[in-house]
Amino acid sequence: MAATAHTVQLFATCLVDTIRPLAAVATLRLLERLGVTVEVPDGQTCCGQPAFNSGCLDDARAMARYTVDLLDRSVAPIVMPSGSCADMIVHRYLDLLADDVVYAPKARHVADRTYELTQYLVDVLGVEDVGACGQGAVAYHPSCHLLRGIGVRDAPGRLLACVKGVRRVPLPGDEECCGFGGTFSVKMDQLSGAMLERKLDGIISSGADTVVACDAGCLMQIEGGLRRRGSRIAVRHLAEVLAEGT
Repeated sequence: MAATAHTVQLFATCLVDTIRPLAAVATLRLLERLGVTVEVPDGQTCCGQPAFNSGCLDDARAMARYTVDLLDRSVAPIVMPSGSCADMIVHRYLDLLADDVVYAPKARHVADRTYELTQYLVDVLGVEDVGACGQGAVAYHPSCHLLRGIGVRDAPGRLLACVKGVRRVPLPGDEECCGFGGTFSVKMDQLSGAMLERKLDGIISSGADTVVACDAGCLMQIEGGLRRRGSRIAVRHLAEVLAEGT
């Protein structure tokens, strides 16, 4: 399928699809507002990261091959509202399929045009002000895979800085993990819970009305913790914030 410079494939990710679908809707609306044509490949499923993290490498390879075939039907860039799944496709697929003479080059072709949403907006489209409007104090939590996995550090903050009516507040211990880590939060639940408590302390002490992140897993972990504490701090995907007011 031929693609123009402003056509992308949206890979929604399974967590967004099942737990936070509004993030996918916001991503779609935001990209279309910026003049990007969005294709949504039919048949999307999990990228295979839970299987990979659990050591089920044969299952992870099968899911990687399936996803590579799905995304290689088009030459359009792949955009996803998740640093975690982007890291899986950009880096882990190459490791999993390195010895597969058929899929190794296909995985590289897919990885080379896969972007997390904010990375695509800032680094590819060259856009920082998307015309968004909001209100109140906002704290930003950089997810581990986004920050350390694919090295996206500045793009989310640059986009947030251009949202009219929003005041960004510092988040103590902002680069510390929230404790989710996918299957880590199940296998090491006590350690995960302790890490979450530190993160919640920082969020609450920041004075933020809203905390935003770019990964549905972190949002689920943080939102659950805040609700158990009785906090009214809103928890939102950055795509949801950027889509407002456009």
